[in-house]
Parts: sequence; structure tokens; C-alpha cells
Amino acid sequence: MLAKVISGALIGIDAYPVEVEVDIAQGLPQFSTVGLPEGAVKESKDRVKSAIKNSGYDFPARRITINLAPADIRKDGAAFDLPIAIGLLCATGIVNADNLKNYILLGELSLDGQIKPVRGVLPVAVSVRDWGDYSLLVPADNAEEGAIVAGPKVYPVHDLGEAVALINGEQSFTPYQATASLLDQQISTNGDDFAEVRGQEHVKRALEVAAAGAHNILMAGPPGSGKTMLARRLPTILPDFSFEEALEATKIHSVAGLLARKNALVRQRPFRSPHHTISDAGLIGGGSYPRPGEVSLAHRGILFLDEFPEFKKNVLEMLRQPLEDGQVSISRAALSLTYPANFMLVAAMNPCPCGFLGDIQHDCTCTPPMLQRYRNRLSGPLLDRIDLHVEVPRVPHKDLTDQNAAESSAAIRERVNRARKIQHERLASFDLHANSQMQTRHIRRFCKLDAKGDALLEQVTDKLGLSARSFTRILKLARTIADLAGAEHIETLHLSEAIQYRGQDRKLG
Repeated sequence: MLAKVISGALIGIDAYPVEVEVDIAQGLPQFSTVGLPEGAVKESKDRVKSAIKNSGYDFPARRITINLAPADIRKDGAAFDLPIAIGLLCATGIVNADNLKNYILLGELSLDGQIKPVRGVLPVAVSVRDWGDYSLLVPADNAEEGAIVAGPKVYPVHDLGEAVALINGEQSFTPYQATASLLDQQISTNGDDFAEVRGQEHVKRALEVAAAGAHNILMAGPPGSGKTMLARRLPTILPDFSFEEALEATKIHSVAGLLARKNALVRQRPFRSPHHTISDAGLIGGGSYPRPGEVSLAHRGILFLDEFPEFKKNVLEMLRQPLEDGQVSISRAALSLTYPANFMLVAAMNPCPCGFLGDIQHDCTCTPPMLQRYRNRLSGPLLDRIDLHVEVPRVPHKDLTDQNAAESSAAIRERVNRARKIQHERLASFDLHANSQMQTRHIRRFCKLDAKGDALLEQVTDKLGLSARSFTRILKLARTIADLAGAEHIETLHLSEAIQYRGQDRKLG
């Protein structure tokens, strides 16, 4: 007795079809699984056996062999429980084999036959469109996740008996229709707003420029000056989250198993803030079987690194590739994966170990060697990849007690949206969305300077000894500032503002 069931598995953030072959033969009772199964897949035999019995079906006391094809790719996770159980029931004649050919099954089984949610349903739903004319049978808690894209019909099931009834056509089931609207709750409703920030007008301006062009930014200042507070309000001024961007972010969260069951789509740009004790695999991704790291979970959003120099230096140096390429490549002996990692880096740090270097109200107690060691934790190549370097001074008392209303996040976000729309129209033919993504050929075309601007940039480059990367990043910044002003060409005023955002890289490097 042989049965075949189609399921899906993940490789990176993409899915591929897996054919679950079930063979029941004469012999002593035995249950073996082949096809490079990992721990959770090997343990499925115990869950499947109990689920079948507790659902009222007979479990065959024979020699059972399960093959997961293709057999040369490692299989992980509990999503094969339901396909294996249905395959066994099909092999024993309980499930209609002809009807089964039309479905792709995913689901974890509990011992009583209930079907529990699994990770990675969205990537499978996106990929199924290329596999053929299939319907998707998934756990009820994953139904909205599977139906959020215009893909296959999605049927939610709660238990094994319901799955059998659906496949056999014993009951009438209606495909699940996603009702979630992407426009709902795009901006965090936790009350954070730039209107609450007193003083720090130049820092708010720098954050506006960073948000408008998706530029990386480093804030340096004494403790209590508001660096973390400002960073946590940055998501409130980021541009609108398009459906395509939300889908990319949701796929990564689905693969990582971090997608909230009540939210089938990531509705807000991600804001990830890992602790400085994080490992390299936690930040970049990896492990014995690679999983997305924080840089990928922050895709299309913000990666906030507080206490920047306190991170391990080898961990920080791994940020170079994703900051430059917008993706992370992880190679292992068994496979090589590429995860998207197009994020805004927002970093905050103290100017010295004690935190009071340059503070007029406190004396710095750091010795020159201590200061040098502290600065050496951040390499020049890494600082070069950060577009804006901003000092965040202590807020004066008069600013703290000022009762005048500051500009709201909504007003700033409106300007950011206008600037980002200009960039999208300019760069759409190159499949780019923001000025920070421009390469040399784009900079030469869209960041032309007049004679006065050329002379100013030449003087600054020679005086500060800026690298070629710093040179191009100044031009990108100037283009973003011009877009915020609605100017067609980069003017000297825009270039001057961009240059002053790069004035700290020699001091911190």
C-alpha cells in the first residue's frame, strides 16, 4: 500500500515542494522516516501514531516507511506531521487518493489530533503558485497568513478528522478569505511622537534626513541626552509601508517563527533592538541549520544598536556586507543561503567610557589610553558605512521647561513621504527605492554639482582626508536634502548640510 502527499519546506526564505511518500508493507511493526529528517521530523512518528488513534482511526501495525523527497535536502520542523498522518490514512484506504492530489498539506499534530500552527506558511503560499494548481490545507491559526497573498485557495482545519472530511468531500468547506487591511495600524499606537521631544532640533533634522533617504545614522552624546528616546521615535516618521515591502518582511518573520498569530502581515516597519551581548549568529544569522538574524528581521525597517562600542568587535565587523549589499550570505557545509537585509542602521554611543567627554557640566575622567581603546572598538571601514554622524548634547534646562509645542511626527512624516516619492519616481527604472541604494552610475547621473559645489567638496575632501566611500555618501545625503527641499538640483546649501553630517567620522574613528 503506497500513498503520496505533497507538502512544502523552507530553504532560506523560499519554499520548495516535498513529496511525502508512505509505504505500508508486511512485516514486524516498525516506523522509519528517511530523506534527511531532523529531530522534530524524526519525532513525528510518535505524534502521528497517537493523533491517529485518538482521532478514532486504526493505526496499521505493519512495517511503515516514510520518504521525504527530494532526499538530499535536510528537512526540519513539525509541519510534516499532518502530511504523514494523511498519507498513512490514504494508504489504508480511509482518505481518497484522487482528491488528495489537489492539496498541499502543512501542520503539526498534537497527541489528541488537533492541528497546531507552524512557521513558514507564507513562503509556501507564495511559492505554490509556481508548483501547479493546488489548494493549501493549513492549521486554522495559519489561515490568514496563507491567504494574505493572491495565491492558492486556503482551507483552515482544526483537527485530523476535519482534514479527512475536507479531502474526502464529506463536508462543504469555504476557502478562507483574508480580511486584514494593510493600511490599519501602520504607525505604532504606543503614543511615541516627536512632539514630545524638547530641544535637539538639529538631531531631529538629521533623523528626518536619514528617514527620507534610508541612510544609516550614528548618534553620540552623554548619558541622558535622549539618544535612545529619539531612536525609538524614528519609526513614527518612516515612509509608508507598501504591500510588497510588508510581504518581504512578513516572509522573514514567518520563517523565523516570530509572526504573531493574530497578525498575518507585518503592518509596521520592523524595529529591532538587540542587546550588546548578542552573538554573531544572532545578529547576522546562522547556526547549524541557518536561521535569519537580527539584520534580516530588520529588513525594510530599523536595526537599532544602543551602546554601539559595547558590541563585540567581530560582531560589528560582520555588518559590513549587509550594510553594503543589502543581503547576508551564509555558507555551511550542507548548504548556502542568502537572506535579505536591507535595513537602516541607527546606532547610539557615548563619546567616551565615562560618557562625559565634551560635557560642560561634568568632567571627563577617562585617560587618553582609555579613550583610544574605546574609539578603536569601531573600525574606520564600519564608520565609513554610516552616512550621518550626529552629536547629541545635553538638553539645557530652558528647553526642558519650554511649553511651546514641537513639530509632530505626522508633519515630519509627510515631508519624508514626499521626498521618498520623488526618489521612487527617479530610481524606479533601476529597481531602487531610496537614495541610499544608489551606486556610482546613479550618483554620476543624479547627483551632479555646479562649479561652486565641486570646489567646496574638493576642499573638504582634501582637508578631512575622506575616503571614496565618504565622498559618495556625502553626495547621496545632499541629494536627499535637496529632495526634502523639493529642489531639482543639488545646491551649495544642501551640500554644506550633508558635509556637516560627516564631520564626526574622523573624531570617532
